[in-house]
Amino acid sequence: MGTARRAAAYTVWYLRIVTAVNLLGAVWVSFGADIRRHNAQDFFTPYLLTAGFTSTAFALFLSVTMRRHKRAAWILNFVLCGLFFAALAVSMAWPQIHRHPQNWVSLALTASFLAALLLSRREFRAKGDRANPWHAAITAIVGLVVAGLVGTGLVAATNSANGATFGDVFGYALVRLVSLVPSDTAFAPIETPGWVDVVINVMSALLFLLVLFVAFRSPRGRELLCAEDEERLRVLLDKYGDRDSLGYFALRRDKSVIWSPTGKSAIAYRVLGGVTLASGDPIGDPEAWPGAIDAWLAEAKQHAWVPAVMGASEEAGTVYARHGLDALELGDEAIVETEEFTLDGRAMRTVRQAYNRAQRSGCTVRIRRHSEIPQAEMDALVERADHWRDGATERGFSMALGRLGDPADGACVMVECQDGDGRPRALLSFVPWGPHGLSLDLMRRDRSADNGLIEFMVIELIQRADEVSVRQVSLNFAMFRSVFERGSRLGAGPVLRLWHSLLTFFSRWWQIESLYRANAKFRPIWEPRYVLFGKSSELPRIGVAGARAEGFLGVPRLPVPLRRRRENP
Repeated sequence: MGTARRAAAYTVWYLRIVTAVNLLGAVWVSFGADIRRHNAQDFFTPYLLTAGFTSTAFALFLSVTMRRHKRAAWILNFVLCGLFFAALAVSMAWPQIHRHPQNWVSLALTASFLAALLLSRREFRAKGDRANPWHAAITAIVGLVVAGLVGTGLVAATNSANGATFGDVFGYALVRLVSLVPSDTAFAPIETPGWVDVVINVMSALLFLLVLFVAFRSPRGRELLCAEDEERLRVLLDKYGDRDSLGYFALRRDKSVIWSPTGKSAIAYRVLGGVTLASGDPIGDPEAWPGAIDAWLAEAKQHAWVPAVMGASEEAGTVYARHGLDALELGDEAIVETEEFTLDGRAMRTVRQAYNRAQRSGCTVRIRRHSEIPQAEMDALVERADHWRDGATERGFSMALGRLGDPADGACVMVECQDGDGRPRALLSFVPWGPHGLSLDLMRRDRSADNGLIEFMVIELIQRADEVSVRQVSLNFAMFRSVFERGSRLGAGPVLRLWHSLLTFFSRWWQIESLYRANAKFRPIWEPRYVLFGKSSELPRIGVAGARAEGFLGVPRLPVPLRRRRENP
């Protein structure tokens, strides 16, 4: 590790220690300890070391942003530390100040932090978003008004002194938001319990932290997939598309793409919450994958994005691991080889019965390429799919195309099912997986239809695979398949049983187990898929970004005027 890196690490650890000390001091002061204004007369603390929830939040946030090498955080620290050091150095000329040894210690620690900033300046290169100051100012104004009104309500409801006007109460709450201990003489009519002051101080710290987050957050990826990029990706998929069943999903138009220097490989990704989330394997020539990965990681470092990959194969995971990412098994993809599939045998009894039952009821299946469907019929299918969708959110990211009926997707395959009366009951849409494979994209069913239709349609596709020249079909992804498979077995350990119980519980809402059971019926080949990440501490953030991308987690959105301004700076 070079001098610059060691200096950068020192600045981060300094801010972390200051955060811990500030938090302890804030708790001590809030619960009655008389150390107020400890540095107002003769004693000075080092840079940023002062008891308070707001100062704790400030130091914590700066430590996080400095760890991510954000240039704006370095500039802010340098300016504040430089001003503080200059003021402290000048004050040391006064006898009543320099006679105290702790002031010399404070000067030395502040100087060491300032020196470390200077030595590590080249390490902080991550760029911010130009719209951040505007959004931070709005957040501060609105947050201060809301927090002030909430604080006023708390003080008014708990004030035991008489004679306090609304101005006194509001002034006390407002000053509490920006100061740990207001002047007792200025607010003589106010007497509140200690917990009220703590609540207001915590609100102040949270508001300050939110303003800092908005001011320093990483830029969003704006350059989405353009027509030229899509055309280049299709050329690579025509040549290398059979390597990865998820390759075609790189053509989602809410993704961005970054290319290797040779242009023979690319990575499709989306930026959510400061996480640059790639899906599947890199597209193109495996020999060019390292160049695309290097370019993607360099862009992530430039913008302080957290790099992560969802659903990478073992081959791609091995290449990503050589670039410093760790792997964690996410689940398994179910793949059916059409020539080896059979309904015979005891293990296929349930599927065979469901298939025969649907067949006896008069259900029929129609299989066509999208390019063979007339536009009027396609429009009706799209409308039907929207009507059958479960919920208002279109789910999917790593294994979903996010559109249906686009003329550019003519090679996709549509599987339609009608009941004995000729009424449409379900549809499946598959994207190409090389020249002889399909990967499930969309699955919609009329909720009033009988169970077993999806199994019937999948089996019909497998048995009639020659109609669309298909040899292998990729079905749904089974998250945490190994846990469901081994967790209920005799001899499973306590940790595995606990993990199995938790996943079973959450399956009530997210259908984790039901997807595994639905795939397992076809006796598929299970291909493991992995999530790639840089640090274990970033996994919660990556998990939230992944849940947002897949449509399982929604977040509040900016008002329309602000959103348009952000998207069109």
